[in-house]
Amino acid sequence: MKFFLDTAIISEVEEMLGTGLVDGVTTNPSLIAKSGNDMSDTIAAICSLVDGPVSAEVTATNWQGMVTEGEHLRKIADNVCVKVPLTLEGLRATHHLTQAGHPVNVTLCFSANQALLAAKAGATFISPFIGRLDDIGVDGMDLIADIRAIYDNYPELETEILAASIRSVGHMRESALIGADVATLPAKVMKDMALHPLTSSGLEAFLSDWEKTGQSIL
Repeated sequence: MKFFLDTAIISEVEEMLGTGLVDGVTTNPSLIAKSGNDMSDTIAAICSLVDGPVSAEVTATNWQGMVTEGEHLRKIADNVCVKVPLTLEGLRATHHLTQAGHPVNVTLCFSANQALLAAKAGATFISPFIGRLDDIGVDGMDLIADIRAIYDNYPELETEILAASIRSVGHMRESALIGADVATLPAKVMKDMALHPLTSSGLEAFLSDWEKTGQSIL
């Protein structure tokens, strides 16, 4: 499973890259707005740090505008992945962009039917939103499972499932069990995945016992 960091904060990217766990980055207009920085400068800076795909989202709502914006975003860096919404206009833009050789992340997916359409349009990634479904009382993990089953039925569909709107370590565990190809997650959730109370207490006991020996490794 690939891990994408969901952020537009450059310092977070720099910090988490040092762990060796980050395979790419996803951004969106909301994350860019929260960062308070220029979009193009932010994407360029992240792309200079990260070898893998960096999703940058269009803001046009018609397919011609999405294609124009997508082509502009792709000029920022070779590893930019154009992010488009899952609408009919977005699907048409996906088809045109992928036909031209541009990677596309289709976002705001909330149904298996939408995911099937995105794959047919040639999407590189499909981003089903787990947390937002949970917010309205629908189990977001059921959507990941449905998409996995459909895509596995048709090996010719090469679209990768990018589990998005991840809010917890539980979301990560279930996404991995179901077989999502990628997960995009906040830095906090990635850090929380490393935590367990037994690890903390065990380490404390080991260090206490070691201190009693009076020894030093170096």
